[in-house]
Amino acid sequence: MNRQWRLLPFFVPGILLYLVFFMYPTLSGFYYSFTNWDGLSPSYSFARLDNYSATAEDIIFRKALGNNFKFMAAVVVLQTVVSLFLALQLTKQTRLNIMLRALYFVPTILSSVSVGFMWSFVYDPSLGLLNGLLEAAGLSSWTHNWLGDKSLAIFSIAAVQAWAHIGQMIILFVAGLQAIPQELVESARLDGANRFKLFIRVIWPLLAPAAALVVSFTTIQSFKAFDLVFTMTGGGPVYSTEILSTYIYSSAFTNYTFGKAAAASVYFLVIISLITFVQFRLLRTDRVSY
Repeated sequence: MNRQWRLLPFFVPGILLYLVFFMYPTLSGFYYSFTNWDGLSPSYSFARLDNYSATAEDIIFRKALGNNFKFMAAVVVLQTVVSLFLALQLTKQTRLNIMLRALYFVPTILSSVSVGFMWSFVYDPSLGLLNGLLEAAGLSSWTHNWLGDKSLAIFSIAAVQAWAHIGQMIILFVAGLQAIPQELVESARLDGANRFKLFIRVIWPLLAPAAALVVSFTTIQSFKAFDLVFTMTGGGPVYSTEILSTYIYSSAFTNYTFGKAAAASVYFLVIISLITFVQFRLLRTDRVSY
């Protein structure tokens, strides 16, 4: 017991950082969500649940929520499928595979702001690389104003989000694939299982914990893609790329309705928590049979 108490001081710095930079801002935001504070005035009054009702009835908030679900769905599907496909090709520990993993991981270490500026140039309708390549390939009819089209802009940014984080997910999937006992794989092959049945009946069930992590990380990243969206479109055109994080920023630092922004943040936290919980339940990681 005395030895355990002697170890306690080593936990104090971490606990203090957690309390100061996570718990205090979270509880403060929850407190201010019940006030009409504008973020500048020294005084404010309590608004009870007015901020929550006003936020729920706000058309822009509803549009931002819908955009966020579109963005999340596109990123989760694209990022998960592509990273899993690449991980299956890069499982073996060869020099080429190790080099390719590192190459795919490079976009992950770039800041989201630099990625946003870079891809804004790629998507530029006049001088952009993407339209230039399409024209050079004789596909001029495919050229587009990728970030100026209200129906396409959110998916264009989703593609960038997936591109930037696929390297992370490849590493998670490769770790999960390498943890699968090769005896099971070889046994299934000897029993006559083709590649599709081998994946569905052996690899995927054992890969479910890694898949759950990938899907949950991807979901959280898609809801926190403020810097990428803000850099590339600022929420436009006509709120077509407005997501919850940019809505919260606009409410707090453009409209100076901090109480409403705090209420939107609480909605934000609840939505992410519910989605993550449902995802883990659907993937049933606690029931995977080895």
